Amino acid sequence: MFDARFGAGASRRLGGVHERGRAVRLRRAALLPLGGGVRKECLGCDRQPGRGVGGEPAHLARRDHRRATGPFPTAPVISAVPVGRAWGAGMVARYLVSPHGGRRAHPDITSALAAAARRGRAALVEIAPGRYEEALTVQGEVQLAALGDPGSVVVSRSRGAVLDAFGSVQVHGLVLVGRDADVVGCHAGTLTLDHCDVRAHNGVSVHARPSTFVTLRDSVFLHGRALFSGANGLVERCRFTDATDNAVAVIEGADVSVRGSWIGGSMIHGLRVSGARAQVTGCELTGTGKAAVMADSQAELTVTDCAINAVHAEGIAFIEQSKGSVDDTRVFDAQHGIAVVSGADPVVRGCAFTECRDTGINVHTAGRGRFEDCEVFGAGNIAVFSTKGGAPEVHGCRISRGNVGIAVTDAGRGRFTRVGIEDLTSVALRVHDEARAVFEQVRVERCPSHLETRGNGGTTADVTDSVFRDFGMSAAEVLGQSRVTLKGVSAERGVVGFGVGEEAQLFLHDCDVAAVSSCGAVGFGKGRLVARNLTVTGSESLGLCGTDSARLDVMNSEFVDCATAGASFQGTSGGRLVDCSVTGTQGVAVQDNGRVDLVSLRTSLPVVEQTAKPVEPPPTIVNHYDGPVFNAEVHGAQLAWNNDNVIQQQNNEDGSST
Repeated sequence: MFDARFGAGASRRLGGVHERGRAVRLRRAALLPLGGGVRKECLGCDRQPGRGVGGEPAHLARRDHRRATGPFPTAPVISAVPVGRAWGAGMVARYLVSPHGGRRAHPDITSALAAAARRGRAALVEIAPGRYEEALTVQGEVQLAALGDPGSVVVSRSRGAVLDAFGSVQVHGLVLVGRDADVVGCHAGTLTLDHCDVRAHNGVSVHARPSTFVTLRDSVFLHGRALFSGANGLVERCRFTDATDNAVAVIEGADVSVRGSWIGGSMIHGLRVSGARAQVTGCELTGTGKAAVMADSQAELTVTDCAINAVHAEGIAFIEQSKGSVDDTRVFDAQHGIAVVSGADPVVRGCAFTECRDTGINVHTAGRGRFEDCEVFGAGNIAVFSTKGGAPEVHGCRISRGNVGIAVTDAGRGRFTRVGIEDLTSVALRVHDEARAVFEQVRVERCPSHLETRGNGGTTADVTDSVFRDFGMSAAEVLGQSRVTLKGVSAERGVVGFGVGEEAQLFLHDCDVAAVSSCGAVGFGKGRLVARNLTVTGSESLGLCGTDSARLDVMNSEFVDCATAGASFQGTSGGRLVDCSVTGTQGVAVQDNGRVDLVSLRTSLPVVEQTAKPVEPPPTIVNHYDGPVFNAEVHGAQLAWNNDNVIQQQNNEDGSST
């Protein structure tokens, strides 16, 4: 609202209107927002708007109005047409539609559009409340605006399309209802739906066709999807409810921005981007049947500051070589927080995946991706999962609660840096079955097992500059034929520090173990343990232990204050201790089974030789293949076969024998 008063003799041009020699008061000459309604108030008049035909000021035709405003007519200004143009040569023509008739009113929308088409000028069609059973074809520069309360103007058809737009079309405040078709279609030019309600039963709510631009703002869409096919688009502050397909589909090279909108209850995806581009910002998605946000067919998807919850499948999915980014987004109660599959490669930063029923981050089938500063809390199965050729890079991730922390399996790969893991019910780091994983600067606390590997010789894990604290069983357990290298790893407070068994291999460099209850490092089965600069301090039993047929090769290592022994070799295990030291005030230095080489051992504690028990020969088993066959129990029988002479002896009841 503003007032402009001009003194006598002043001259001003207001949208093409001259006023000379009088004070002119301008009341609320504000531009209508894009797609908005029209203010029924006058330029150059003091009078309040009344309730004339179609909501026009009742005094427009009165003589005193003409005296006050001069010989030029007044008209509302709409945002589709700039002020100068509206009041210049390209003046907007107004049409009123009222089912009850009235002065200069059209009985239906179609007739008003036909009249506008005949004049060939920019048109504003104002529609009085009512229900209109029509199929609208809008051409040229036209705005359709509902008069009255929201929802009071309903345009519907029992079947087929309701509105087809060609040109520059704006629709404000209408309810559009259709079935079995595209309810609203933009075939050429631009289309804006503002404060509209579109209900599509078994059809598409809005179809933006190639080379068009469609804007959806402050509108509600029920059942049908908004389809952008090769088009550009903007969706702001809209609500998509219970779509029978995807709520919003961006396909075939389209480019669409979705901002501040709510999407819920879609049978398939909330938003699908296929071979196209989309930017999703500040949106909430819930209750979708499949992935809430899906990028496929080499799509480009950007998701920022969104909330996704209670979805039946993935919160976000990138597949089929799609790329893009996800920033500051929260996923709660999804089957998988985010899935990256089949060559997709997104960048995910600052996101939280909370209480996902299966996995938080799931990368498989040659998926990649970089995940930075994310959090996975309370994952039902695995927090971060790489499998079947997946190869993520995870940096600065925090994992807590849940079952398994990071699992790399079935030829998966992964690099994990600055990851913190705590309070899990199972293993923190798992590498199985030809998988390869690299862990750097990892901190694990309060988990039953901190590192577990199992598989053939192609299964490897490298852990560098990491800390394992408060492990329920072991800091590292290496099994099968897997190979693990630990460099600069510290293990504190648990049962067993580092263990290798079966036919696996464990390499320790500059590692230390403290405050374990059983053993600092152990080899069992046919496992191989190679340690350089290993330090074990304060073990309640053994510092180093070999059992079964394990081989231990330990150099430049220290065993301090181990209660039972610094090193113990049992069974047929063997190896060597080179330039090692054992210090403390209790126990022995080495329990030697005669199969270990002690080279330059430094200790003040005794070395105890243990005599290995002789190995008992296996029992002799003789198999008879030509003997008789019994099909039932036989008692007191004497049997002989394959003999040249047989002597049979029988004991009589009187004790004599024959």
